Amino acid sequence: MTKNVKELKIHEKDTGSSEVQIAQLTGKIENLSKHIKQFKKDKHSSVGLLRAVNRRKKLLDYLKKNKMDSYKEVLTKLNLRK
Repeated sequence: MTKNVKELKIHEKDTGSSEVQIAQLTGKIENLSKHIKQFKKDKHSSVGLLRAVNRRKKLLDYLKKNKMDSYKEVLTKLNLRK
């Protein structure tokens, strides 16, 4: 479990909240981005990267609409959208 996930947990056993899912997807996106820079012809991984980015975008939109304070906290802790 990454440091970002631990910081964004709502309670000790939290694994499914939007905040935690966004943190996990951010880690996945970073790893896939590094991989695709090294292996430019790997189309399966690039499709996975697009799916992860779109899913994170939907979760961020949900947080923005329903929990604005949590949305701002996630953006600052994960260094998203400057």
